[in-house]
Amino acid sequence: MPRQYQFRNEDGHETVQIAVRGRQVLARPMLNRGSAFSLEDRDALGLRGLIPPAVNTIDDQVRRCYGQFQMQPTNLAKYVYLNSLQDLNEILFHRLVAEHLDEMMPIIYTPTVGEAIQQFSSTFDRQRGIYLSIEDHGGAEGIASALAAYGNGPDDVDIVVVTDSEGILGIGDQGVGGIRIAIGKSAVYTTAAGIHPMRVLPVVLDVGTDNPALLHDPNYLGLRRDRVRGEEYEAFIGDFVEAVQERFPKALLHWEDFGASNAHSILETYRDQVCSFNDDIQGTAAVVVASALAACKAKGEQLSDQRVVIHGAGTAGIGIADLMRDIMISEGLDADEATRRFWGLGSRGLIHTGGRMRPFQERYARPTDELADWQADEDGNYSLAETVRQAKPTLLIGTSAQAGAFTEEIVREMTSVTERPIILPLSNPTAKAEAVPEDLLEWTDGGALIATGSPFKPVVRDGVTYTIAQANNALVFPGMGLGTVAVRATRLTDGMITAAAQAVADMTTVGTQGAAVLPSMRELRSVSAAVAERVAAAAVEEGVATLELDNPRETIANLMWTPEYPEVEVVDSIETPSARPTDPGAQGVRHTGDDSPLSRWRPRLPRLKG
Repeated sequence: MPRQYQFRNEDGHETVQIAVRGRQVLARPMLNRGSAFSLEDRDALGLRGLIPPAVNTIDDQVRRCYGQFQMQPTNLAKYVYLNSLQDLNEILFHRLVAEHLDEMMPIIYTPTVGEAIQQFSSTFDRQRGIYLSIEDHGGAEGIASALAAYGNGPDDVDIVVVTDSEGILGIGDQGVGGIRIAIGKSAVYTTAAGIHPMRVLPVVLDVGTDNPALLHDPNYLGLRRDRVRGEEYEAFIGDFVEAVQERFPKALLHWEDFGASNAHSILETYRDQVCSFNDDIQGTAAVVVASALAACKAKGEQLSDQRVVIHGAGTAGIGIADLMRDIMISEGLDADEATRRFWGLGSRGLIHTGGRMRPFQERYARPTDELADWQADEDGNYSLAETVRQAKPTLLIGTSAQAGAFTEEIVREMTSVTERPIILPLSNPTAKAEAVPEDLLEWTDGGALIATGSPFKPVVRDGVTYTIAQANNALVFPGMGLGTVAVRATRLTDGMITAAAQAVADMTTVGTQGAAVLPSMRELRSVSAAVAERVAAAAVEEGVATLELDNPRETIANLMWTPEYPEVEVVDSIETPSARPTDPGAQGVRHTGDDSPLSRWRPRLPRLKG
């Protein structure tokens, strides 16, 4: 089939060649600009009569769309509106979100995307992303073929965001509907870090579902079978990784919302084989550690001075502990002493030797002899309240999805140890938060240093306005991805993740009472650029970078796509690039020999080492 359009990027100047006409132009979200087409372009593209006569700027369109957004009665309706806009005009969608980031991030991402995922089968309208079924994948070769069907060439994907939907946002197994979390993450990569929207690929691995509501829903669009586990599941994951390496050898593989056991197993299996990371484990850890580092700075302390209780020591909780432990060691503690600074609680209370636990939790199990004077509850478990009373933490983290778990009694117990406890109720959505900021500030007489998982409005207390930081992964994972892409890192290491956390913490100013311990969502693009710069430097230091950055700040700025309409070049046909090898030192236009709309659009990267 002849190519219909092609994006080009030469010396930072973006153009799009268009070889289709009329309604075919308007039907393609990356081409359609509606009323912003000039009169000349309308004539050349056969659009006369298909668009109202006024010619608007993209700013005019943003104002109109924002008014329509504000008219939507609920957050879910706002999500549906933005989703429809993305399917109609993708560049305008990203421009609108970028200009109203703090307001729209909770809509396209957490917490509203959770509700949209639950409604996926009943609200499905237009497909986006790749759907891979374990019953019909044809091994690595078949998966590679499905990935190729998306239309991107081997050099045309920077990031693959993939989920199997078992652990979605505190609402659990959502089957094929998890594609929407991958789509949401992809949009955040573009909005926050400037990854071109056609260079991020969302994927869902449908391995069945253990959610009975989905299995009995006549509208459900996924496989109607129990989740596949064990060797068959592992083989499917292996085939997928092999196919991604074959089809998109330079892409970063972003694992999202897998169940706890699979998430850790997959991370440990592939972290040293391919460039990949798990956002729930490592991304969450980075933003939570950034919150803790900034809060410690406000107290004039180090992270290694803290005693940490983690309520919900699963995938995210243990990931947080692991990263904090590494930083404590770097601050001077030995490994055993750093490990002893953590008390983790699971569904059966405190994790301790002799109790049931998953392998990845074993490092933090408290020895039984330490608990001789502790009071167990009626089930023989050690509760959060008892753990706080005995451990005397200065830092309390909630990843439990148990609303109200941080009670007044627990919080006031913390204030008997420290006037400024660090309290991080991180569970999403808002209804599952372990505490609300207003209560935490009341119970600590304004002393608590707080970051939450969902957005909360500022709290006014005793004449002071307390801005509540949102410990949103979006502060770190887009920049980590951008930094990895900038140097074409072969791996995403723990050192790169630590660098991301430290970059975010360094951007906060917490010396003023009431100041947030994290940057605002409004600053997300500049935060992502700063994170990318530090991550790229860490990649070079750790020897996993394959590109040199003579001027990292300039290079990263040049990599960040901006949502502006490119210049239109109307053509009768589009030349297919010759199948010659890519010049690794080329700037701008580079030929891949692949029939893709991005074959002549490339980030402006420096030369390869050597």
